[in-house]
Amino acid sequence: MNVSSTPLRLVVGAAMLACLNAPTFAHHGIGLFQLQFDREWSGTLTKMNLVNPHSYMELDVTQADGSVQHMRCEMRAATLIKRAGWSASMFKVGAHVDIKGHPHRDDPSACYIETFSIDGQAEMGRNDNLTAAPVDTSKRPARLADGQLNISGDWAVEQMLLTVSPDGDRSMMPASLSADVASGKITREQVRALQPPRPKTVYTAAGEAAAKAFNSRSPQDNPWFACKPTSLIRDWTADWPINQLVQSTTADGEKVIDITYGLYNFKRRIHVGMQQHPATLTPSYAGHSIGNWDGDTLVVDTTGFEPGVLSPPTRSSDQLHIVERFSLDTSKMALKREYTVTDPVYLAAPYESYDVMNLSETPFEAHECREMTPEFQQ
Repeated sequence: MNVSSTPLRLVVGAAMLACLNAPTFAHHGIGLFQLQFDREWSGTLTKMNLVNPHSYMELDVTQADGSVQHMRCEMRAATLIKRAGWSASMFKVGAHVDIKGHPHRDDPSACYIETFSIDGQAEMGRNDNLTAAPVDTSKRPARLADGQLNISGDWAVEQMLLTVSPDGDRSMMPASLSADVASGKITREQVRALQPPRPKTVYTAAGEAAAKAFNSRSPQDNPWFACKPTSLIRDWTADWPINQLVQSTTADGEKVIDITYGLYNFKRRIHVGMQQHPATLTPSYAGHSIGNWDGDTLVVDTTGFEPGVLSPPTRSSDQLHIVERFSLDTSKMALKREYTVTDPVYLAAPYESYDVMNLSETPFEAHECREMTPEFQQ
């Protein structure tokens, strides 16, 4: 059956799609998928695209007249699916799939999955989290051989779980607080108050004009929809990636920290111990980063950026300057990053806040970035 008017039992409320306070929980939403309309599709699985920023399940659906419609249906990013304990082996080509979800406004061959069942097995929700083993840090050295604090590893923001509060609201909540929200012990508002504050954006006249002209849903303006970097600030936490930090010494004896930003696999190098930036730099997305230890806090200074986007709709210029302070709470294995951003072209005041990551229970894995959402096809 192609279409059904039966209401979904698991319709996600607007609060689930709303962002929490911090950029950590930013997401580009549901686009042109129509959550107000519930539909069901049944067909044969032809392909599973485990990609970022959204995975897509493809299936052939037999219509009432006997014709076959090829569908592609949106799911969460491959990084999030893997982190939730799902695996590629769950999605076998040729299996029968039953989907409950929502249609796309403009593309009848696209849908947004809320729940699905494969070969009659138990129904799964798009945000279901399978049990993952906790991270074992018992053999993790606190310091490297050269005395540096050990901040190497695969880091991610806390897992978010779909949580039903006593009033029936369905929201994504941090795993450590999900049970308390579900029981009514704490409220959604109290959870939001515990999150890092959203940076305050104070524009110059040029910054305000640029922000007003910015089209956040255009791949031409917003690099996020073109599988391109946004900024060191936003890409660190947006859409809940797993980022990899590797401390090492090069063949030339230089201490460096290489970072791979997990959603789109963008790379950055921090030159540890370097006191000044080179006099001549080739502008780039990542700029040039030098890091020096202040006790056990790594202070990273980055300049040499090409013009771009700090965080939609805020643009950045070649005068962008970012200072980050990384510190590790070894009792919780929580990596805190405090940041201050200045840009005299677009910002009239510093743009600053902090975020916190934990060692990921799922190892870092590079995933292809391919934007398959209909309205962002280029």
